[in-house]
Amino acid sequence: MKPLRLLLLLFPLWSGSVFAIEAGKPAPPLKAKQLDGAAYTLAAHKGEVVILNFWATWCVPCRAELPAFSEFYRKHQAEGLSVLAVSMDDPEDLAKVHKVAGDLPFPAAMYGDTQAGGYGRIWRLPITFVIGRDGVLRYDGGVGERGTFDLSGLERTVGPLLAAK
Repeated sequence: MKPLRLLLLLFPLWSGSVFAIEAGKPAPPLKAKQLDGAAYTLAAHKGEVVILNFWATWCVPCRAELPAFSEFYRKHQAEGLSVLAVSMDDPEDLAKVHKVAGDLPFPAAMYGDTQAGGYGRIWRLPITFVIGRDGVLRYDGGVGERGTFDLSGLERTVGPLLAAK
């Protein structure tokens, strides 16, 4: 088993506090180098609703929800929606990540090329954070919830944030 996968499985056994952030508070900064080499910063998307999705090619629920994110993004991007998919795959799996991410209508990045320490340890996948136009975290990764999305769940969770201008 690859080290990152082992860490993701074992982390809950020894962690005390899993999340460093909570809904209703300002979202921590995030910087990433997208797969195409472009820079992504959360600060550059102020005034937009931002979905940060942490996923992996080997994670079945992750792969199952990516089409819902894609459809939701296509439908709402003109309303000020930004999505970044951050892959937790190991660097040697970059080709697999490119293959999956190549079909996404929004940018993707590798976790190793992302500065997102304020989001706590990503100990389970998938995990999604939603940030409002005001830069405040509105959905904190599904703490205590199932944490996966389908299209109707995105409409319920993110839709009202898009409507609030």
